[in-house]
Amino acid sequence: MTMPSSPSNLQSTIITILSLLLLSTTLAFTHNTSPSSFLPKTTTTTTRSSSTTSSTRLCSSGGATTASLKNVPTTPIEGMRPGTSGLRKKVEVWQGVDDENKHYVENFIQSLYDVAKEENGGANLHTVIVAGDGRYFNNEAMQIIFRVLAGNGVENIWVPRGGIMSTPAVSAAIRRRNDGQAQGGIILTASHNPGGPGEDFGIKYNAGFGQPADEAFTEALYEKSLSIKSFNTIDNDASVDLLAPIGTKVSLTPTSSVEVIDPFDCYLDSLKSCFDFDGLKEFAKRDGFSLLYDGMHGAGGPFAQRVLVEELGLPESSLMRCNPLPNFGECHPDPNLTYAASLVKKMGLNPDGSPSSESSTPLPTLGAANDGDGDRNLIAGAGCFVTPSDSLAIICDNWRAIPHFAKRGGMGGVARSMPSSAALDVVAEANGIPLFVTPTGWKFFGNLMSSKEMFDGTDYTPFLCGEESFGTGSDHIREKDGLWAVLAWMSILKHVNDGEKESGQMVGVGEVVKRHWEKYGRHFYCRYDYEGVDSDAANKLMDLVRDEFVNGDASSQPSDDSGINFVDGLEFSYTDPVDNSKASNQGLILNFSYAAENDAPARVVFRLSGTGSAGATIRMYIEKYEKDVGKHDMAAPVALKSLADRVVSLVKMEEITGREGPTVIT
Repeated sequence: MTMPSSPSNLQSTIITILSLLLLSTTLAFTHNTSPSSFLPKTTTTTTRSSSTTSSTRLCSSGGATTASLKNVPTTPIEGMRPGTSGLRKKVEVWQGVDDENKHYVENFIQSLYDVAKEENGGANLHTVIVAGDGRYFNNEAMQIIFRVLAGNGVENIWVPRGGIMSTPAVSAAIRRRNDGQAQGGIILTASHNPGGPGEDFGIKYNAGFGQPADEAFTEALYEKSLSIKSFNTIDNDASVDLLAPIGTKVSLTPTSSVEVIDPFDCYLDSLKSCFDFDGLKEFAKRDGFSLLYDGMHGAGGPFAQRVLVEELGLPESSLMRCNPLPNFGECHPDPNLTYAASLVKKMGLNPDGSPSSESSTPLPTLGAANDGDGDRNLIAGAGCFVTPSDSLAIICDNWRAIPHFAKRGGMGGVARSMPSSAALDVVAEANGIPLFVTPTGWKFFGNLMSSKEMFDGTDYTPFLCGEESFGTGSDHIREKDGLWAVLAWMSILKHVNDGEKESGQMVGVGEVVKRHWEKYGRHFYCRYDYEGVDSDAANKLMDLVRDEFVNGDASSQPSDDSGINFVDGLEFSYTDPVDNSKASNQGLILNFSYAAENDAPARVVFRLSGTGSAGATIRMYIEKYEKDVGKHDMAAPVALKSLADRVVSLVKMEEITGREGPTVIT
């Protein structure tokens, strides 16, 4: 006797039928979902037919295509005030391992979205990009964010295939995809901080012109986080397949969907608007030229592959550590002399940046490294380390080599962060270019670059800007851009060598730098980082510097046999020339003079970093100008050691912090 189907059997039958129907509509996509290729190759970035692009794909768990909305009660969690570039905490905090941090991601994203909605006149955002640098917890956090955005009614959620996208590429996509349709981007990154269990995770927000959220936005976010009572989400925990083909759409609710987008196309377009790719491709074939790029297992690696290898034709051997890893291969993805040690050695350099006597030959012509999210850069030549401040000044002086600037007859403005050296200042003055000195944080450059488009103010474009913390960029996007800096240096080398073809010898990075110093003088510069200092001790040291050297009597400071005398001090503040917003307490500047060198000026800047996730980082920036060509070949740490020793003693660094020396000198 045949028994009627039980409810469970009937449900199974229905699911089987639905699965077969789904298979017939999604089979065309399955050719490109192998986990072995987390990002699409060039052949998959072509425009798809309308039927493919508009297809709806079920969540990977096989759950329903849409879900209902729900509002979840929550309580405020302390400590959600973003720093200079987003909020960074230990990953376990974001994961909500402890009960007091339950719903940490949801609370932060709901607070962020509420501020973004208010800035949108109270209307829901219709299009938001969600992307990350691929660090540990990247994909899990993305799924949570998708659900919160859908719960708040965001219609279009764009995610790059594989979930990984460099920060500059996100800025480019906000500005360019579908004529700037996206109203913002949520970027999962802790930038140059380590990743993995026990390490750092972070989230930052970029607004509608691709620029980092300003201080008004981040402060409003923080205030929201202190009063949050609930967050919006959906009642389906199914996951979106991040390896689905480009163009795949996943419906989360009847009005919200996630679309998988090409990570590369908009960014590549932005770079091609700046540089002569055909010319660079030819230069890359030239005898005597070679390049070595270190991706540090971060998000910039696949973009280097796409640009340097696939577009410019450089060999695969030009790339090292360009496969993104959740823990960055257990390295610290910060492109400086300490953490990019492997590249530094391969470029024939000692750990302090001086030429090594043990280097092998031949050395690469140009070396470069990017950080975890691909926005920072290290530049080096064969036996030559280029400080970020010098790199910025040299790019400025060689603007004719870069089509983005040359086709407009030069730069409309340049800017540097206050702690950066004054190398840019002398070039700007000599060339009659408007110069701005801002607090640390790329968001301060954003207003200057967007003065015309956002505020109908003065047009400072084309614009060049940079920070001593290995950040360089232009107005092609609204973020610093590590790969842009590499192409800028390739363009400079091409330009210089095009003018000296008769010699037959490749003019390298070291010669370009040497000629620049001969023309403008050298700004010896280095930074001492004291990382993970007890917060109370760090604040005590800053208070001492402020009380005794900024607000105190300069004449009361003791002298010693170094001949380096304290002159005066000040605390840097900034009034934005575009929107008149004010930023105070942006760094303590101590000025010195060398008695034995006709009172040659020098300065030291103290600043607490806002980019760490635990403790505090005291940054001490040391600078001395030198016109004498005969002294230009000294290594910066050597040239500045007496000044550093003098200041460390004056401010009682070891006594207060317990540190015998800095964690990093760069």
